[in-house]
Amino acid sequence: MDVRTALEVTLFVAPALVLMAVFIVWPVLRAVQWSFFRWKGYGPLEDFVGLRNYVSVLTSEVFQGAVLHNLIIVVASIAIQLPLGLLIALLLNRRIRGRAALRTIIFVPYVLAEVIAGVVWVQLLQPQYGIIDQWLGALGLPSPEQGWLGTPDLALGTVIVVLSWKYLGMAVILLLAGMQGVPDELSEAAQIDGASYWRTQWHITFPLLGPTMRTWAFLSMIGSLQLFDMVWILTKGGPANATTTMATFLLTEGQRRSNYGIASAASVVLFVVALVLALLYQRFILSRDNTVDRPAKTRRTRRSTRKAVTA
Repeated sequence: MDVRTALEVTLFVAPALVLMAVFIVWPVLRAVQWSFFRWKGYGPLEDFVGLRNYVSVLTSEVFQGAVLHNLIIVVASIAIQLPLGLLIALLLNRRIRGRAALRTIIFVPYVLAEVIAGVVWVQLLQPQYGIIDQWLGALGLPSPEQGWLGTPDLALGTVIVVLSWKYLGMAVILLLAGMQGVPDELSEAAQIDGASYWRTQWHITFPLLGPTMRTWAFLSMIGSLQLFDMVWILTKGGPANATTTMATFLLTEGQRRSNYGIASAASVVLFVVALVLALLYQRFILSRDNTVDRPAKTRRTRRSTRKAVTA
């Protein structure tokens, strides 16, 4: 690389590196520093406590419950949104009347601001006076006395339903985009040879959508681990910490209780958990899409076509 090329690369990359250093690297380093002190958010850092903040975080039942809630949301989001996203994407990928309007309706919740979506659902789920409880009453069905978001046994499940409604559109759009890359010739050949519609999808479309599904699952996992805004608007982590996530835990400890050392330690733990899971996912799942060569992909596609015909 000559000097001119190096200067051009530096010129174009430098702004992004500066922004990353200011808004990502520096806050992470400061959080690591604060995590070793007992600090109330003001004054100098003098009360050094070493790893005691980390011990407090990792032994806290509230934080352990928050980690469990994040993992439940990760699994539930993928288990609910992936099948629904596939079915809706298959429907919208066909030539039906009003397809453009249906795509817009499905995608609108995703582009809504979390604050707006959260406030709307809080109103819908109001005990007795919310539309959902009124509909249930009209059908003669009971509703929770403390509300869907106020009952500990129902709050987390209700939050998962709202999250699925909010982020399903992203799965549908990505899967629709992936379906545009599936050659029509493969499906047409399988159907000519007698394969049914669902066998064609199972043996041809779904395998070729593998990279898209794995990428979406990765984004969903990272988003679920860092989940804060929707949970905070809906429940603020309650009732009785039934919906606390790692992000709401560190905000509660930091701003509400002024335990910035513990909050910083919790943020570092959250960063490490997300980083480790991301690296593991990259190593064992996403790496499959980078190591398969084109001839192998071609052979796999031909095997999928034969399976669709002979299954």
